[in-house]
Amino acid sequence: MEGYHTIRHMFEPVWDASSELLILGTFPSVKSRENKFYYGHPQNRFWKLLAGIYQEPVPDTVAEKKALALRHRLAVWDVIDQCDIIGSSDSSIRNVVPSDVAGLLAKSNIHTVVCNGGKAYELYRRYQYPQTGLEARKLPSTSPANAAWTLARLEEAWASALLHEN
Repeated sequence: MEGYHTIRHMFEPVWDASSELLILGTFPSVKSRENKFYYGHPQNRFWKLLAGIYQEPVPDTVAEKKALALRHRLAVWDVIDQCDIIGSSDSSIRNVVPSDVAGLLAKSNIHTVVCNGGKAYELYRRYQYPQTGLEARKLPSTSPANAAWTLARLEEAWASALLHEN
């Protein structure tokens, strides 16, 4: 398994008692692991997208990002707790140890799950759905690798899920 590294998720999910909608990614990128927080790559449009949908300033700090999510009753986590991966490549993910999404749902008010991209959705369906029984909605990835989707198109797709489901 040349180039692969076994990595465990390094930070906790963002949620509180008022969280109703869970946004699931796959696994933190190299930049996110360096920054110790979700969607840390400067080209990832996740935080800019949320700020646009909720008409707020784009958050810079971890505290501002957490506050933005929690203000809008959002939770943020990843479907994978540990895996073998090459860099940040979702397509290289192997030997998945899933996150305990069912455990989070059991202790929260979360009733809706959306997945940030096809790989997160695929992994949720495989590992978490059998335990949760809660359908998830697949949304287009905010990753810079998903260049076919402009920020405006992403906002349209994501707003329909975040504003109507939550």
